[in-house]
Amino acid sequence: MFTIQTKLELKEGNPGAYREVFRILYPRLKGYCRLFITNKDVVEDIIQESYLVLWEHRNSIDVYKRIESFLFVTIRNRCLNYLKSNSIIVERIQIEDIEFSKLQYLYQLDLVGREEKTMEELLIESFQQAVSELPPKMKTVFIKCKLKGEKQKEVAKELGLSQKMVEKHISKAKIHIYKRLLTIYPELKSMIVLLLI
Repeated sequence: MFTIQTKLELKEGNPGAYREVFRILYPRLKGYCRLFITNKDVVEDIIQESYLVLWEHRNSIDVYKRIESFLFVTIRNRCLNYLKSNSIIVERIQIEDIEFSKLQYLYQLDLVGREEKTMEELLIESFQQAVSELPPKMKTVFIKCKLKGEKQKEVAKELGLSQKMVEKHISKAKIHIYKRLLTIYPELKSMIVLLLI
């Protein structure tokens, strides 16, 4: 994606080259990070930290290798470390159990020069499609509670629902999305579970 010239400029500490890398990759890196973590502030922190790591290691950049791969791996590792440090366990699937070979699907980039979507982009699109298929009230509850991070109690009050009904909507939404994504990406079962935390 980036020319050798851009990588050389980045290696030499050119702020313009650094800004260009940030501008181009930020949306994809944010989407990838959101596959692991739903908290927006944590996502932003991890992305910023990963770009800082790139800047700190710019002298060791190999201009013949892809910067994108470095950043995706850095973000993946930081996300997994965050989840481990917060002892997040879902349906008895621990973070340590995730096979990294499966996670590699999520940051493989097109190496033949064609404009193709990466696996993480396809998974995000499928996730968004599955959310859009939810019944209206369930979709509203899921988006507010799980994607926007609003408290269930507040959402229940705003929508005139009991908190138990809000919990029921979230649970059913997760089941629908899980089944939908699993039919498309059966090899990413553990990743889909993490996406629905």
